[in-house]
Amino acid sequence: MRLDGQTALVTGGASGIGKATVLALARSGASVVCADVNEAGGAELVREAAAAGLAVEAVGIDLADPASTRRTAAAVLARRGRVDILVNGAGWGGIQPFMETQPDVMERLIAINLGGPVHLTQALLAPMIAANRGKIINIASDAGRVGSSGETVYAAAKGGIISFTKSLAREVARHTINVNCVCPGPTDTPMLATRAERMREAFLKAIPFHRFARPEEIADAILFFASGRSTYVTGQILSVSGGLTFAG
Repeated sequence: MRLDGQTALVTGGASGIGKATVLALARSGASVVCADVNEAGGAELVREAAAAGLAVEAVGIDLADPASTRRTAAAVLARRGRVDILVNGAGWGGIQPFMETQPDVMERLIAINLGGPVHLTQALLAPMIAANRGKIINIASDAGRVGSSGETVYAAAKGGIISFTKSLAREVARHTINVNCVCPGPTDTPMLATRAERMREAFLKAIPFHRFARPEEIADAILFFASGRSTYVTGQILSVSGGLTFAG
């Protein structure tokens, strides 16, 4: 699945699933922009990629701030002209009962997990339309497909990403732009490490494969949607959860 000559932008690329995705795309020949609020982590990833001979650069982005998001998009387009592959991979959340979730936390959850991807996609879409080609891969969550106790607002935002994927896919199909969505289940990332031990154990018991996904396994699904092997696939939602939610 070669991506030579293509520019990819991955949000949340400094760690976890995002980092695995950056490296997978770069190994396939893409020139990758890692966009992350963690600029130090992005710089470290650039050094790691350079040591492996991979074309990766890093830019800062604050998806909670629409103006910052659009400035980053404008700066990338000024240098690159067009983004061929956009991976809206950044996410943020925690475990807290809905009635204990403060309004400012609700706003931030919605801004990062839904508003940021929507603003960034709109800001990068015009050159894709002009070129009559492009791949957009949104990373939601199985929480957005089937719900998740203690993550109600996060799940609502990720559910919004799923609907955004389907609606945008319909709008841009006439421009030969593919829009698809990957919904990871519990994955061995820094975010999962913040969850209580009893919750991680409960997940392991519920997952038919009895293990967490590796970030690279989620990246493989993203790579499929980014590649030429999915040219006739759009508006689709793919759960990568080890069978945790196959009945959902």
